[in-house]
Amino acid sequence: MVPARPAAPLHQPRVLLTGFDPFGGEALNPSWLAVQALQGRQVGGHRLVAVQLPTVFGASLRVLRAALRQHRPALVICVGQAGGRAALSLERVAINVDDARIPDNAAAQPVDTPVVANGPAAYFSTLPIKAMRLALQRDGLNAEVSQTAGTFVCNHVFYGLMHELATRRGLRHTRGGFIHVPWLPEQGSPSMALDDLVRGLRGAVRCALATPIDVVQAAGALD
Repeated sequence: MVPARPAAPLHQPRVLLTGFDPFGGEALNPSWLAVQALQGRQVGGHRLVAVQLPTVFGASLRVLRAALRQHRPALVICVGQAGGRAALSLERVAINVDDARIPDNAAAQPVDTPVVANGPAAYFSTLPIKAMRLALQRDGLNAEVSQTAGTFVCNHVFYGLMHELATRRGLRHTRGGFIHVPWLPEQGSPSMALDDLVRGLRGAVRCALATPIDVVQAAGALD
């Protein structure tokens, strides 16, 4: 019999991790499988909480906002699938545009509409993405800093998250951002094994909690 994990201490600080349900005809979504595997684990004195978001414009942000209100996390990392990428992609910037190449899971396909009406054009991640990349690479994982989170539901959630953190009382000290993960091997190529995705996300959380200010890379290093 596997021993039960010890109960989290009352008022223990939390890290919120989100992943998506399958979309686009896929049977699974590695973002949710990896996040789900980390539910209840402890990293750096924080308890990891996993929440699944629907791959639906609008509804995804409603679920995210409810999770933010419930858990009041110290750190938030939203995770999504990026088929065709070979690395854990640490997203730098979210833009205020929904422009869907394919319909979401509710058959919505917005074109050139804002995520938040009259919101800023963009928000930058407040995660230490350069330090996280370096930490993941030192752990033997393929990792990169990405300059685009696209314009589908992943970017929608990334922008919505950063808008909440920037504007909601009680969340001003919460840092957050977005990571795209590759397909699993059974989905296609390039890919990354689920164990490596889980290890990478856990390492990303550990680095983010331990790094209040991002590292400054030497000119050209790792870029």
